[in-house]
Amino acid sequence: MAKFFEFIAHGIEQFISYTAFPNMTVGHIIMITVGLIFIYLAIKKEYEPLLLVPIGFGILIGNIPFLESAKLQIGIYEPGSVLNYLYFGVMKGIYPPLIFLGIGAMTDFSALLSNPKLMLLGAAAQVGIFGAYMLALLIGFIPEQAAAIAIIGGADGPTAIFLSSKLAPDLIGAIAISAYSYMALVPVIQPPIMKLLTNDKERRIRMKPPRSVSKTEKIMFPIVGLILTTFITPSALPLLGMLFFGNLLKESGVTKRLADTAKGSLIDIVTILIGLTVGASTQATTFLTPKSIGIFALGAASFVIATAGGVIFVKVMNLFLPEGKKINPLIGNAGVSAVPDSARVSQMIGLQYDQTNHLLMHAMGPNVAGVIGSAVAAGIMLSFFMG
Repeated sequence: MAKFFEFIAHGIEQFISYTAFPNMTVGHIIMITVGLIFIYLAIKKEYEPLLLVPIGFGILIGNIPFLESAKLQIGIYEPGSVLNYLYFGVMKGIYPPLIFLGIGAMTDFSALLSNPKLMLLGAAAQVGIFGAYMLALLIGFIPEQAAAIAIIGGADGPTAIFLSSKLAPDLIGAIAISAYSYMALVPVIQPPIMKLLTNDKERRIRMKPPRSVSKTEKIMFPIVGLILTTFITPSALPLLGMLFFGNLLKESGVTKRLADTAKGSLIDIVTILIGLTVGASTQATTFLTPKSIGIFALGAASFVIATAGGVIFVKVMNLFLPEGKKINPLIGNAGVSAVPDSARVSQMIGLQYDQTNHLLMHAMGPNVAGVIGSAVAAGIMLSFFMG
């Protein structure tokens, strides 16, 4: 009888050791709180819900404590676990090109084609990437890590994941979470910077309506765009190739089913997988480190620099443009790659100062240019450090 009770006591003790309670740490509590905040912002504030709900729930999944020494194969970093297999698409950079395929299939480049000089704004906003790169070097990150962190300034989650999977796989979780967090917070971060750097007269500048773009131009753009950009940065081919391919599916008019799949079910599935696994990668025992906190700080700095760079560049351009052709600097923020949220911010701020001045279509020009610009910047970084 004594042995029986000893067996029962041992079984209960072992059961308790396998539950979450004895394996809980302060780090798990912090990360679960962060996950709940993400879900709250997504549902209550509607900040990028398609991203923040999967990421927030993924954070909860990744931070349910378990006895790691038992090798239960349930954690995202445990070889053989289901989550580890799903995370393979992040670690090997498989998901980002598929996201770019969907983005290309749903993007209308007409605003950019009607006013090609807006392409310069998409390039100007990438200054945030190179500014953050210098800051990351200054605080002690090695060049490859600094490059991966700096891409957060492009406000493009898939590009950040793609580059970090090549240059800094050990930091991919922190970089991805940081990039998607700042993408979601575009309506919070950008307006104060835009208002600070512009005056009332500049905010009221009216731009001429975009010209009509022919179907031939729309079809030729992805072909010419692919050749021009990838001849400069072949390293960005996985991203740019899929982006322009998706756009050709949309604009050709003869592959509607394929375009609908790319911009619908395919991108939705990949968004679920990338959001959930990136969120789960924040497992407190491996994620919550001083480096992760540093990455969040650098991500914020790069995003601020990118927004400011776009607005200031418009102001400089206007010095050389005649009256009637000046650009409203409020669309300079849209040079970052957060499509279409940063363009909506341009529209929102513009309407605050003139309720008849609609900037959305103008802002979409630099906004879609920013998608291309961030991928080109990633290609440049890869060419520097992968050789």
